[in-house]
Amino acid sequence: MLYFDHSASTPPYEEVIETMVQVMRKHYANPSSLHAGGLEAAGLIGRSRALIADQLGTTKGSWLFTSGGTESNNLAIKGVAKQYRSRGNHIITTGIEHASIHEAMKQLESEGYRVTYLPVSSSGHVNVEDVRAALTKETILVSIMHVNNEIGTIQPIEEIGQLLKDYPKTLFHVDAVQSLGKIPLDPDSWGIDLVSGSAHKLRGPRGVGFLYVREGVKLTPLSSGGSHELGFRSGTENVPAIVASAKALRMSVEGSLQRNIRMKQLSQQLRTFIESKPELKLNGTEPLASHIIHFSYPGMKPEVIVHMLEQNGIIASTKSACSSKENKPSRVLLALGASEMHAAGGIRISLGDEHEDRHIEELSLALTRIIGQLKPLERGSNY
Repeated sequence: MLYFDHSASTPPYEEVIETMVQVMRKHYANPSSLHAGGLEAAGLIGRSRALIADQLGTTKGSWLFTSGGTESNNLAIKGVAKQYRSRGNHIITTGIEHASIHEAMKQLESEGYRVTYLPVSSSGHVNVEDVRAALTKETILVSIMHVNNEIGTIQPIEEIGQLLKDYPKTLFHVDAVQSLGKIPLDPDSWGIDLVSGSAHKLRGPRGVGFLYVREGVKLTPLSSGGSHELGFRSGTENVPAIVASAKALRMSVEGSLQRNIRMKQLSQQLRTFIESKPELKLNGTEPLASHIIHFSYPGMKPEVIVHMLEQNGIIASTKSACSSKENKPSRVLLALGASEMHAAGGIRISLGDEHEDRHIEELSLALTRIIGQLKPLERGSNY
């Protein structure tokens, strides 16, 4: 099987698996314990925290460990909203955020917060001037993703961060789950206060998330029960997974330059093929992350295409894995102005380290066969 679903989850590095097993065997003590075993475990967490800061060049804050990107996003957004309610109750985000942010915003709205959902262009990008226009004296948080998890568009995070430096009472959160360890991100220089990431998106283990919190930023914890993770998150830390996640991030960062060069070539190869097929429509335009290619076959149910790809030995997805089982048009594509038919037929291809030219060729041949099979069903079909 060819696996083209790296944006949903990635196969862990063999070295990461080995590290996790070794730490699990040797360092099983509770890192909050005061005996030698506990202190050794706590030391491993501290070194992992420092390693991530070093790899990502952050010196003005700390990295927390959570259970994943969803918890990191929720802790950042709800933690800020509740902590700084006295400053105001207005939050700015976009209409194309991941479900963990979109639903968190909806929950905050039900609690009396006012949320502005910025529009995006037909290319899938937010306008910096729209951010400026939405800011008010009551704005306590701006939360905008770096790379869209569905169509791969890169948002102007650096420019937004520079804008917000003139608004010191407004915090800036970036969901970097699809970009951390893959494309450049400089939280300190770009004026970002909070950054979310996820280990299993960069060939680490599931169950570990990252959250960068700039020095001086306070968060109201989502859970009670202890002073773990610098007081922001209660719960005994998963030491083996944390150490393995830090290693995965280091390996991802160190290989990112060559990976991006190769993936850009593969991505362009696939995009050229899709553009040659009138039945298929590419979604999103540059700037785009090279590891995500999203297209639609308007009028065809995406799950049908996914199953047909699997029959051809290829694994792909429809949209975000968290939303793929929802039988409704893509919220992201609708935000781009796509018709319901177009928005209902999206397929996401996401690349990984193992992919080569021949794999793109195999995928292209499979799509050609599938189009040939589906073409007669286009008109008047229930698909």
